[in-house]
Amino acid sequence: MKKNLKVNIFWLGLVLIGYLLMTVLVSAGVLNAFYIQILEQIGINIILAVGLNLIVGFSGQFSLGHAGFMAIGAYAVAIIGSKSPTYGAFFIAMLVGAVIAGIVALAVGLPTLRLKGDYLAIATLGVSEIIRILIINGGTLTNGAAGILSIPPFTSWQMVYVFVVITTILTLNFLRSPIGRSTLSVREDEIAAESVGVNTTRIKVTAFVLGAITASIAGSLQAGFVGSVVPKDYSFTNTINILIIVVFGGLGSMTGTIVAAVVLGILNMLLQDVSSIRMIVYSLALILVMIFRPGGLLGTWELSLSKLFKKNKEVKE
Repeated sequence: MKKNLKVNIFWLGLVLIGYLLMTVLVSAGVLNAFYIQILEQIGINIILAVGLNLIVGFSGQFSLGHAGFMAIGAYAVAIIGSKSPTYGAFFIAMLVGAVIAGIVALAVGLPTLRLKGDYLAIATLGVSEIIRILIINGGTLTNGAAGILSIPPFTSWQMVYVFVVITTILTLNFLRSPIGRSTLSVREDEIAAESVGVNTTRIKVTAFVLGAITASIAGSLQAGFVGSVVPKDYSFTNTINILIIVVFGGLGSMTGTIVAAVVLGILNMLLQDVSSIRMIVYSLALILVMIFRPGGLLGTWELSLSKLFKKNKEVKE
């Protein structure tokens, strides 16, 4: 108990130091509006990738429906926020989007998560496209293919920072809980997990719903960040972009997901003047990682204080 308290205090201190450092750099003008926007987008990508990694990396289910759940959160903020431009309305819209995404994920997950491999990927991709088509045909509510372009700038770097921290902490706590450990057992061997009494369908649906809610929250932040939502922004390509981050960092690694989101975010910034070759560079980087690091940059490795202290102790000895 005492050890856990020390660890929690350490991480809390690290989070506060990071926040204070960001505040100082922004106040001093070291981080201008351009760099703040880059950091906000990286933070949103971290939230998206953590949610997708929970489904693909930790529960072992190949889902391609992330963009659809992101669209639900984005349009909830767009519809409510554009009519009532207050932070109270923004958070209510975010909550509404998360609840709707969770309900849709539950309705979709119960029948589709009995499928495996390519079948599950195709099913979730189909659901994502159905959501996008419904938005396009939403009439005056969603403004069809033209989207909604009058969303107030709700999202700030402070808000993104807080949600990244909350998402990371909640996901780690979930993975360390009994149901989280059952999730990992399903990923490793579903048949063996079933044989010892694990309700694999419930486990997979839980991970799927949590991942969908996370995507919806990220979508809400994205809408408040960009200031507009258009159906084409939530196509299959969007899911692939997030999947690249997950695979690049390592399936089943929270640390790898965060590192990959930062690395690819910086790479995206450097390549924005040559956007036509960005995906080529992404593809080459991914191929090189798959050749030399098949498990991703960090594989399933996680940053851990005990590991760091153990290494330091070994060095001293």
